[in-house]
Amino acid sequence: MRQEPKARLTAKGRATRGRIVEGAALVLREKGVALATLDDVMARTRTSKSQLFHYFPGGKDELLLSVAQFEADRVLEDQQPYLGCLDSWEAWQSWRDLVVRRYEEQGEHCPLGALFLHLGRTTPGARAVVVELTRQWQASLAAGMRALQAGGHLPEGLDVQARSAALLAGIQGGVTILQSTGESYHLRAALDEGIAGLRATGAGNGTAGTVGGAAAVAV
Repeated sequence: MRQEPKARLTAKGRATRGRIVEGAALVLREKGVALATLDDVMARTRTSKSQLFHYFPGGKDELLLSVAQFEADRVLEDQQPYLGCLDSWEAWQSWRDLVVRRYEEQGEHCPLGALFLHLGRTTPGARAVVVELTRQWQASLAAGMRALQAGGHLPEGLDVQARSAALLAGIQGGVTILQSTGESYHLRAALDEGIAGLRATGAGNGTAGTVGGAAAVAV
């Protein structure tokens, strides 16, 4: 998902660029997009202004877009190993718990959302990051549903594209409400109801059950 700069870099150059992006991500998490400066990034990463503009000739906005790509990658990486191996109901439950814990710990501050707010969600670069993140996330959920189909836990005729899209939309809605209210109830409900709905479709195979340790919604 990460994009390389237009000029081909050496292994050392890629490592330096990656170090700058990771350092900038830390600065932005600590100070916020509005207050963070390039001087802050240079101090954190121990790079000179000439180095910074060598790797990011477009200046702060180009660096922020690279950080947005980095943060988008983290959204998916933080859900591993479960997101990449949703082949059992136990794996789905572990993934659900991990997602809830990640966003509860993140709380009301969303680094990726703050970057998009600054860059503008409709700018080509920012939109490309969102589109690719959504595509990869939904594809992973759909792959997990297909794995359950292959194991006989879900019916073959289940529309995994629609189900994975609906589940992802529920997660995003729950996260948005959590960021606005500080409450994770809606995120938990979206996950629990979404997974419970999947399990219900497998009732004919004897695979239906509860999610979140209760009937449907874990409070």
